[in-house]
Amino acid sequence: MKVEEPDLAGTYTYADYLTWQWDERLELIRSKIYKMSPGPNTRHQQITGELHRQMSNLLRKKKCQVFIAPYDVRLPVPGKKKSNNDITTVVQPDVCVVCDPSKIDEAGCLGAPDLIIEVLSPFTSSKDLRLKFDVYEESGVKEYWVVYPVEEIVTVYVLDQQGKFVSTSGPFIRSDRLASQSVPGLVVELEDVFPDKN
Repeated sequence: MKVEEPDLAGTYTYADYLTWQWDERLELIRSKIYKMSPGPNTRHQQITGELHRQMSNLLRKKKCQVFIAPYDVRLPVPGKKKSNNDITTVVQPDVCVVCDPSKIDEAGCLGAPDLIIEVLSPFTSSKDLRLKFDVYEESGVKEYWVVYPVEEIVTVYVLDQQGKFVSTSGPFIRSDRLASQSVPGLVVELEDVFPDKN
């Protein structure tokens, strides 16, 4: 049975999120509901799938685990409790890597992943580049990759000692090998990530 659709202008917690049974995918960011974009296009899926494939192969049988959307990542507010009633941000990154097994449970990831990757689409670019950027930084995500499918580049942000994202050398282009600074041994061949345009 479907619950009544929540008010998009309202404020909510993860406890509320668990009661929703919408057909659409949703994210909860700082208590506000954000509808996910329509089904990702083919290129977005090719890029996301190839990133996940390469990373899964490299991390197989290692401590770090890689996850692909839809996968709930609950980001507690720093300094607050981690109860369902206190968590106000639940996101579904395109790809994420979690190296702390204690953060992984049946519901997804509780706490900041070590690496998050978002593949931009016209519907989500402003959210990924502004709102999620701020939330990921605040939550302590160590590394954030933003993939631009049309331009075939990746920008990388790494958390500095002051807890702020700083851009590393780059942007990285199709011919580059991109090595993670936060996940040991993780190197992605970008030439294979970006499929040939038809």
